[in-house]
Amino acid sequence: MVVGNLNASEGCEVLVIGAGPGGYLCAIRLAQLGKDVILVDKRASLGGVCLNEGCIPSKAIIHAAELLEQTKHASEMGLVFNDEPTIDMKQLQAWKSKVVTRLTGGVKQLEKAHGVRIMQGTATFTDNHNVELANDEDDRTINIQFDHAVIATGTSAIELPPVPFDGDWVIGSREALEQDTLPQRLVVIGGGYIGLELGTAYRKLGSEVSIVELQDDLLGGRLEPEIHRLVRRRAKALGIDLWLKHKAVSAKPGEGGTPGIVKIVDEEGKESELLADKVLVVIGRRPNTSGIGLENIGISLDEHNCIPVDEYRRTKVPNIFAIGDITGQPMLAHKAYREAKVAAEVIAGHPAAYDVRVVPAVMFTDPEVATVGLTEAEAKEAGYEVITGNFPLKASGRALTLGGPDGFAKFVADKETQRLLGVHLAGPHVAELIAEGALAIELDAFLDDIANTIHPHPTLSEALLEAAELALGTCAHFKK
Repeated sequence: MVVGNLNASEGCEVLVIGAGPGGYLCAIRLAQLGKDVILVDKRASLGGVCLNEGCIPSKAIIHAAELLEQTKHASEMGLVFNDEPTIDMKQLQAWKSKVVTRLTGGVKQLEKAHGVRIMQGTATFTDNHNVELANDEDDRTINIQFDHAVIATGTSAIELPPVPFDGDWVIGSREALEQDTLPQRLVVIGGGYIGLELGTAYRKLGSEVSIVELQDDLLGGRLEPEIHRLVRRRAKALGIDLWLKHKAVSAKPGEGGTPGIVKIVDEEGKESELLADKVLVVIGRRPNTSGIGLENIGISLDEHNCIPVDEYRRTKVPNIFAIGDITGQPMLAHKAYREAKVAAEVIAGHPAAYDVRVVPAVMFTDPEVATVGLTEAEAKEAGYEVITGNFPLKASGRALTLGGPDGFAKFVADKETQRLLGVHLAGPHVAELIAEGALAIELDAFLDDIANTIHPHPTLSEALLEAAELALGTCAHFKK
């Protein structure tokens, strides 16, 4: 609970708590629909984790690392550098921060342009029509009265008890994206997409990287086995040291500039020690549902500590809505965007519901991965007789000209009807292609809908056409 005297009061039709992708978009859409909106967030910079310390800064670092990696193979194309490229981490951080500042500043301008009032502080519900907003910077507590509220407070990094965060030697993804010196040895605990993205980027920048993962493969489950094999093979080719089916049990920082030691054990209890100048812990994220007064308005959490909502994004309290990561998986910014629009339109009295069939996922690993819909295994488990088409990028002219032949486009479809069930891609820039697969599944498209759609040449998008034709048995550019 917020304690202290109330210094002021405000009122609005809709209060949005949290200015991440879901919250800031919801506030804008509400304003477009004529609502009087207050948007509150703990930080002065809008955009939440995604814009400030996640999606955007990580992709900036990943892009720079990929450029550096490409120079190592440029001589194959006749591009010879007289000197080895050097890395100025301080300049890289300055460029990344410039990108982030431009985007977060743009969000604030958009909010103001739509008439959204922005307030900084920590909001705590006192009842279902009031919150107390505490601002530590000026020691004020403000009461805000509202007709409706939208909770969009996002997630925080999960700490690993044997290796607790200290913000210096043991860091999370936020600190990993703020390093202005390159660690010689980086140990990454967690082989999910965040750990693999950042571990790969640091390896390309020049760090020695070890990834420790409790499971038996990288990127977790619910992916095609071809993706697992390809990503694992590429990580090893880059020189990343993989410790699968291992867990970290302790960490001791070094002294006087010496590296620290991370102790890990395998399933049989065999110990190994890894030297580390930095330890990056990325084992998952938890919903920010505590400390906001949910108990004061009668909202209880589900077994994953998320807020249950219906198809309108409404909680059990009729005038309180919740969107984004705090409502559960998948915890993705683009899912929050869609939920934001649904909640805003429902509050404004418009017909809307969250009725999407699929949510695409993208991973900026090496190679890039994008997936939507059912995997082949999931389709079979659901009772479908399945046909697939798997087109390798080594047969794609555009992929070869990009120097990215490692990858594929795989379609999963129902054999009886040929209706598309899933699309799974790996290779250069596939994150830009997956929306076609999502649209096709949403529209109940069939394999011949894709195969009969002219795709421009020479492009990576042709791989989708070829995968559909492979499933149909009509592919001319590759034979199984």
